[in-house]
Amino acid sequence: MTAVGRSEPRVDARAKTTGAAEYSGDRVPSDALFAQIVFSNEPHARMISMNTEAARAADGVVLVLTSADVPVNEYGLTMFDQPVLVGAEHTGRTTVDPSISRWEADKIAIVVAESPERASAAASLIEIEWEQLPVVDNIESALKDEVLVHEEVGTNSYYELRIRKGDMAAGWSDADVVVEGTYHLPHQEHAYLQVEAATSWIDDEGRITVETGGQWAWEDQQQIAHALDVPDSDVRVVYAAIGGAFGGKEDMTLQIVMALAAQRVNALGMTRPVHCRWSREESIVGHHKRHRATIHAKLGATGDGIITAVEAEVLMDAGAYNYTSNKVLGNAHVSVAGPYDVPNAHIDSRAIYTTTVPGGAFRGFGGPQGSFVAETQMNKLAELLDIDPVELRRRNVLHDGDHGITQTVMPEGVTISEVLERCADEANMDGPLFEASPFSPVASLAPATGVVKRGRGFATGYKNVGFSFGFPERCEAEIRLLGDPNDEVPTSAEILHGGAEVGQGAHQAFRQMTAEATGVPLEHVHGTFSDTATTGDSGSVSASRMTFMAGNSILGAAEEAEKAWRDGQRPAVGRFRYTPPPTEALDPETGAGQPNFSYGYMAQAVEVTVDTETGHIRVDRVTSAHDVGRSINPSLVRGQIEGAVVQAHGYVMSENLVVTEGRIRNPRFSTYLIPGIGDVPEHVESVILELTDPQGPWGARGVAEMPYITYAPAVIAAVHDATGVWFDTFPLTPSRVLEGLRSAR
Repeated sequence: MTAVGRSEPRVDARAKTTGAAEYSGDRVPSDALFAQIVFSNEPHARMISMNTEAARAADGVVLVLTSADVPVNEYGLTMFDQPVLVGAEHTGRTTVDPSISRWEADKIAIVVAESPERASAAASLIEIEWEQLPVVDNIESALKDEVLVHEEVGTNSYYELRIRKGDMAAGWSDADVVVEGTYHLPHQEHAYLQVEAATSWIDDEGRITVETGGQWAWEDQQQIAHALDVPDSDVRVVYAAIGGAFGGKEDMTLQIVMALAAQRVNALGMTRPVHCRWSREESIVGHHKRHRATIHAKLGATGDGIITAVEAEVLMDAGAYNYTSNKVLGNAHVSVAGPYDVPNAHIDSRAIYTTTVPGGAFRGFGGPQGSFVAETQMNKLAELLDIDPVELRRRNVLHDGDHGITQTVMPEGVTISEVLERCADEANMDGPLFEASPFSPVASLAPATGVVKRGRGFATGYKNVGFSFGFPERCEAEIRLLGDPNDEVPTSAEILHGGAEVGQGAHQAFRQMTAEATGVPLEHVHGTFSDTATTGDSGSVSASRMTFMAGNSILGAAEEAEKAWRDGQRPAVGRFRYTPPPTEALDPETGAGQPNFSYGYMAQAVEVTVDTETGHIRVDRVTSAHDVGRSINPSLVRGQIEGAVVQAHGYVMSENLVVTEGRIRNPRFSTYLIPGIGDVPEHVESVILELTDPQGPWGARGVAEMPYITYAPAVIAAVHDATGVWFDTFPLTPSRVLEGLRSAR
C-alpha cells in the first residue's frame, strides 16, 4: 500500500495533544544551574565601563560572563556584524565594534547561579556607565546617514539590489494608464507556542552540547564553534520538541551564550548543566521580527490591461543587524513585480540599518511585502480599467518558457494559470457572495441599518522553493534497512535526518517518504532526527524547502540502502547528499540571473464584512488554492494552508507592534493582539492542486509559505470592494479603518 498521498496521523500527535511532548523549556535537569541573559536596554549607546563585582559576590552566583570571555566576539548567518556580548572590555577577535549597543536587546552579560531567582537578582546588581548615542529609529532618518549604526560600513544603506530590464522609456510610452502608490508594511512578531529555551553541558565525549529548538542544527553548530573558536566537531546541537519557529528560530538567540556558559562552568571543574528559559516579554523584545518596509511602485499598462512597465523602490528596515535581511530583501525584490510577464522594469531595493529590533526570517521571507504591493497595484489597475481582477491576471501571468523579472527562463512547471482558474472557480468569483452569518462587533447591539458592507478580493502569487541567489544548497539523509540475513526484503527501516520538526509535520512526511521509497510498511519506519552527532546536514527548515529537499535526499539514500541490502549487508545503510540545480546571484547592474530552481504558485479569494460605523472587519470566507505538486500527506497540507491563513490574518488585521525611539512598547499578548479562535476567518477552503514539479520528489513542491503571501492584498481588495476605500498600510485595526473611511468621505 502506498505511503505517499495518505492522510496518516502525525507521529508526534499523541504526545503533543496529551502534553507528554518535552520542549526545550520542559527539559530541566535536576542538578541544573540557571542562566540569566542580561540585555543592554539601550537602543544606541557606547559602554564606557561595566562593574560586575557585586553580581559575582551575590548569594548563589557561580560565574558572570562578559564580552572579555568571548574568544571571537561576532556572529551572523550571512555576515558577521553582531557581537555575541556587548562590552567595554574585549580581547577576542571581532570585525564589529563590540562596545556599542545598537538594539535594546543586545546581550551584555550571562549570570549563572543556583536558581533563576538568584541569577536575576544578581543581574540587577551589574553597574554600567553608558555614553548615549543618537537613536536612528526609522528608514527616513537612517537614509540621511547623519548617524551611522555601523561606522565600519560607512552607510546605513548597506545592501542594494537592482533590476534593469527592457526599455523603460518605451514601457511608459506604450502605457495608456499608470497606477502609482506608496505602501508601508509593518513589523510582525512570531508569537511562538514556546519561547526560547536551552540547556547546555559537556557530553561524555567532551563536546559542548546545546539542547534547544531551532531550524538548522548545523548552522547553530557552526555559529557556536566560530564564536568559541573551537572546531565544529567539538560542538553538538540537539533539538528537543519545538513549539513553532516560522523563521524566527533560524537566527541565534540562546545558542552561543549557552554554549559559552557550559564551557566556562566546566572549566571551573563543575559538571552541572546550565538551563535558561526566556519569559514571553524577553522573547518578544529579544528576537527579530518580520521586516517593516516602505515601497513606492508604479505600474503601466495598455487600455486592455497588458502590463508595459513596472518601477519600484523597496526600502527594507533591517534593524540593528543584518540577520538574513540581504536574503529577505532579495525575495521582496523579485516579487514586487508579481508573477507576471513584465517586459520593462526598473527596481531598486535597499536594506537599511536602524537602531531598532532586527528584521529577519519570517514565513514568506520577503514575499508578503513584495506581493502585497504587486497585487494591490494589479487590483487598482483592474478597477481603473474596469476589468475583472481575475481576467486581468489571465492576460499577464507567466507561463512555461517565459522569462521572469530577472531575465532568465522560469524553471519548468509554471502553473499559476491553472491555480488562479481553480481558485476563481472554487470561490465562484462570477457569482454571489458566500452566505455569511449576521455580523455585529458588539454581540448585544445590532449594527445600524446600511452600515454593514460586504466585498470580495483576489490575489495571486509565487514563492521560491529552496535557497536562492547562489547560496550552496544541500540536504543529507541516511536510511538503515533492517532484517535477518536470509530475508528477501527488509522488515523495518530507520530514517536519520537532520530536518527540524517545527510544527509542520516534517517528521511524519519523512517517515511516509521513507516507507514509499523502501517499500517498508509505514508502521515499521522509525526516525532519528535533528542531532548533529548522529544525523547529516539537512539545511534549514525554511524557504518551503524541506519536503522538496528531504524527499530527494531520502530517495537517494533509499537507493543506496537497497544496493547494500542486495549485497548482503545487515543492516543495509544508505547515505545520500542531494544537491539541486544551482542558482545564481543577480548581476549587480542589471539584476539578470537565475535566482531559484523551483517555485510554488498560489491564488486566494477573500470575502469580508465591514461595519463602517465601528471599523470592525470580519473575514467570512477564504478560498486558498495551491499547486503542491504532490501531496505527501493531504491533512498536513491542509493544516499548513489553514495555519498560514490564520497567521497572515493577524498580520493584516490586528498585530500592531509599537516601536518608538528604538524600543518595543508592547512586548506581551495583552497589548500585541494575535488572533484568537473567535477572530479567525469563519470558513477556509483549502484547494489542493497536484501538478507535478519536474524536480520534486514524487513531483512535490513546497507549500508552507504560499498561503501567507497573498492574504493581505486579497483582504485589502475585499475591503475596498466593500467600502470603496484603498488601504496602503495595515494592520486594519478598527481605528485605522475608521480613519480611512472618514478621510475618503
